[in-house]
Amino acid sequence: MSQINEFISREALDTKLANNVAELLSKAIAVRGKASIAVSGGSTPKGFFKALSQIDLPWKNVTITLADERWVDINDEASNTRLVHENLLQNKAKQANFFHLKQGEELCTETLSDLNLAAKTSLLPLDVLILGMGEDGHTASLFPCSEQIEQALSLDNKDALMKVLPKTAPHQRITFTYSHLIQSDNIFLHVVGEGKQRVLAQADAGNELLEMPIRAFLQNPDVNTQVYWAE
Repeated sequence: MSQINEFISREALDTKLANNVAELLSKAIAVRGKASIAVSGGSTPKGFFKALSQIDLPWKNVTITLADERWVDINDEASNTRLVHENLLQNKAKQANFFHLKQGEELCTETLSDLNLAAKTSLLPLDVLILGMGEDGHTASLFPCSEQIEQALSLDNKDALMKVLPKTAPHQRITFTYSHLIQSDNIFLHVVGEGKQRVLAQADAGNELLEMPIRAFLQNPDVNTQVYWAE
């Protein structure tokens, strides 16, 4: 299920989301001594990243990762890792730990196996998950056009991370799987603009998950997805 929270401006959304996330991370640290958060790339979360980086937290107890990543060099403009380092791992958040999804040159079986073990051991389940959404209804790198989409959305998938080759977007990807993303304690979908509002309406109007993977989060009765939207 989902709940839509509308804001009068993107700045207001960024501030509210940053404050809410900071509170959730603080609570997790108070209970377990550590907290984990996965964020998404693109231009939408930059303001949120900057707002969150300014908040006082015991950042050394926080591990940040990505919901998915393009398999490109960290210096590449398409790198979400670069985006996070330049916009979130700044200011007061400099002390946070970062779990790299892109490790090494080749996304081979051995690399995936090592990353899966590390994620399950030190990171999962996530305390906070911030998703984005594409015009085709994909989220993370759960692309409807990929041959891997059934596996990526399967609740029986034991892998936390997998390789995805989208047909309508560039670059090989690594992504967290649906079966592990939905185990997150707090799930947010951060979207802005009239175009994304139309995509949300389209997602609500149907129930075929393979057609629009974001429906798996918005329509699952056991998953509470908080949608944060501003024009």
